[in-house]
Amino acid sequence: MYDTIVTLKKGGGRAFKAGGAWIYDNEIDSVMGNFTNGDIITVHDFDGYFLGYGFINTKSKLTVRILSRKKDTVIDDAFLEKRVQDAWDYRKQVVDTSSCRLIFGEADYLPGMVIDKFEDVLVVESLALGIDRLKPQILEAVKRVLLKDGITVKGIYERSDAKVREQEGMERSKGFIGAPFDTHVKIVENGVQYMVNVEDGQKTGFFLDQKNNRAAIHKICKGKRVLDCFTHTGSFALNAGIAGAKEVIGVDASELGIAQARENAALNNLEDRVQFLCADVFELLPELEKKGEKFDVVILDPPAFTKSRSSVKNAIKGYREINLRGMKLIEDGGFLATCSCSHFMEPELFKKTIAEAARGAHKRLKQAEFRTQAPDHPILWASDSSYYLKFYIFQVVEDR
Repeated sequence: MYDTIVTLKKGGGRAFKAGGAWIYDNEIDSVMGNFTNGDIITVHDFDGYFLGYGFINTKSKLTVRILSRKKDTVIDDAFLEKRVQDAWDYRKQVVDTSSCRLIFGEADYLPGMVIDKFEDVLVVESLALGIDRLKPQILEAVKRVLLKDGITVKGIYERSDAKVREQEGMERSKGFIGAPFDTHVKIVENGVQYMVNVEDGQKTGFFLDQKNNRAAIHKICKGKRVLDCFTHTGSFALNAGIAGAKEVIGVDASELGIAQARENAALNNLEDRVQFLCADVFELLPELEKKGEKFDVVILDPPAFTKSRSSVKNAIKGYREINLRGMKLIEDGGFLATCSCSHFMEPELFKKTIAEAARGAHKRLKQAEFRTQAPDHPILWASDSSYYLKFYIFQVVEDR
């Protein structure tokens, strides 16, 4: 059916055979047949045994991304619609779907494709050449699937502007797919209203993966003084405000993010209790400590300090520094909510780094909660790339 055959080296493809979705360039013994990068090909083991179908790109270290392991599969419109339908049916059972991640790449068996739904607007991010070629068919399938539930898609915006596209030999792409529309979309999450800027916001415009983690801080913020670091467009800060915090300070280095956060505070009538400051968190935390400032709750939601294994050591220093400084600002018996969204900051390493920060700050930690990303960003076991977010809530106490 797919005439080009990629044959693995003997012993190659171990991660793939264990359930992963990728085959790396150094695991391939031969490629037989004519093909163009992005084409769907057949994968065989070293002995000719059928392993699956995927799309090939020899410009990428992830040379083959797997679409199906079933030999009778035909990758056509019906196949793609079934993938989308399965993803949507799953989300309807586990999460509020008014705004959610509808397609999460490999975890939904559509490698390299991300689609976020903000009410009736879709934001699509395509990170692999093969899936990029299937993008029009996938988007049409999404429209059909949503329409079955009475949801008409008002517009689609593409945010395929990540640098990783260049590793696939593709240019970055951003703009409307189809008719233009207002790119400021109002959503509601955990009772908080946000105006999402799908055109100029980070990534696809809003970080949906922290949905349940933001809800988890409600119970520790009532009547409290809260510091929210790396607030982006104010999501944790606003959840603290909605939960009844007496004072919230949200901090971010982005002028655009802070401007949007202030708009969101006004949208929720929280301007009196939730204030925002444009500053570098690494510089601000020591300054607050010198001034003797104290908070009942400190929230640390930094961007990924590392996007590769080679820079993990520097990332550790960054995570250790902000957690140490954050703990020093917490009243005895107060709470720290801290997280890492870097896949390469592995769970045990993040845990160890927090422990080192606690020792450096002379604090003891009582773990109240450990969470990962919201279920619309499912973690596909044996596909490590889908597990990236680690989130803790600790009570922070003085050495006893």
